[in-house]
Amino acid sequence: MANQNETGRPLQFVRVISWSLFAIILGFSLLLSIFISKYAERTLLEKQEEFGLLLAENVSHQVFTRFVMPTVMRYGGISLRHPEQASTLDEVVRSTVHSFHVTSLRIYDAKGVITYSLNKAEVGQVGNALYMVTRTWESADFSSEIVAKVSKMASLFRYQLKPGSLKLRAFYPLRAERSLTDVSENPIMGILEFEQDITSDFMAMLNFERLVITFSLVTSMVLFFLVLVILRRAERISNRQFEEKQRLMAELRQQEKLAGMGRMVAGVAHEIRNPLGIICSSSELVLKKAEKENSSHTRILRALNEEAKRLTRTVAEFLDYARPKQPVMHDVDVARLLDQVAVFMEPECEKLGVTIEREFSGDLSAKGDKDLLYRAFYNLVANALQAMEGGGKVFIRAATEEGRLHVVVEDTGPGFPPEHLDEVRDPFFTTKDAGTGLGLALVSTIFESHGVEMHLSNADEGGARVDIIFPQR
Repeated sequence: MANQNETGRPLQFVRVISWSLFAIILGFSLLLSIFISKYAERTLLEKQEEFGLLLAENVSHQVFTRFVMPTVMRYGGISLRHPEQASTLDEVVRSTVHSFHVTSLRIYDAKGVITYSLNKAEVGQVGNALYMVTRTWESADFSSEIVAKVSKMASLFRYQLKPGSLKLRAFYPLRAERSLTDVSENPIMGILEFEQDITSDFMAMLNFERLVITFSLVTSMVLFFLVLVILRRAERISNRQFEEKQRLMAELRQQEKLAGMGRMVAGVAHEIRNPLGIICSSSELVLKKAEKENSSHTRILRALNEEAKRLTRTVAEFLDYARPKQPVMHDVDVARLLDQVAVFMEPECEKLGVTIEREFSGDLSAKGDKDLLYRAFYNLVANALQAMEGGGKVFIRAATEEGRLHVVVEDTGPGFPPEHLDEVRDPFFTTKDAGTGLGLALVSTIFESHGVEMHLSNADEGGARVDIIFPQR
């Protein structure tokens, strides 16, 4: 059973390929989006650090030029315990950091004591950044870190972050600006610590990351569906080609078998035909003589003559199937041909209690051999009559659909046995006790020689249905 499924679906692996490609495309897109996002995040943080350094340098410069120098010149020294000096420093700092989202700012001395803070309650206390103060005093360099109250992964799924969720915390040495060329002559006056709220900038970066990830996902889905459509189409084409190949191989095997059977049948029928013809004509002469003499052997002779005629017809069918006649193509009025068949079958219909209903519409002309087509239609109607022993109806409909002539022969009999529907047109296959099994096979051969399609089925209401579709003219 597994082999049958594998041969029936030559591209069964398409599903595996489709999902594998989807995983590859999605994984690559996500990796690319993560790389772009990380690059954007790193670039943002670098820019924030650079901006923080500029802010620290600006604060240091403003404090020295606007507070330290004027205060030393006026008071001879600096003492932040003096209310006026503390107020001046507070005014300088606040005006400098105004509109820069600075949430806290402190100045430490060498011992880590807070000498100035935007929160006046912290002045005089030992800060909690003693390690960083000592480190900055020793390195005399700017340093910063990001303080986050929410994780990066959690922030991706939040529409908005509260202010202060992400801060830049920086440390910078405040120097006395005596020389612009020799750093060693610029003594450190204190350590500046400030926290800058960068939540809004971080949200802009997050929105960019979301856009990149969303675009990657959408692009992956579009590419996946495009690949899936292409693969599905390739699968359908391959399946059609495979089925066509299987059909052609089956037809080839059937033709080879029929060719062999045909040669055998032709030889046997040819040898029987001449003696049978003598028997048929002789029995007919003896029967006529017995009828004139009112012989007691008349009934036996009549049966002998009828059987001889039946055998003659059977041999004729064998020969017709074994050596099919090539059609001579002319314009044929199919409606008239079907009428002739119906009229010829009327006596038989009266015996069996069968009525033939005809329904024709449109141009019903076609190219074909009149005699062969007549014989094919005659056999179809004869088969329908034989199937209805207790009476019934035969429907013959013909119409032109999309430029092709379509003829339907349908009866109210028992229909084709569903289990034998694919075999009924095979030669010598029959479900009748007295049949040869060549009727539908001969009809099929005639239609094939005309390029006509014949489809066998059972009607919805019961009974056999034969659809004959002529090629487009």
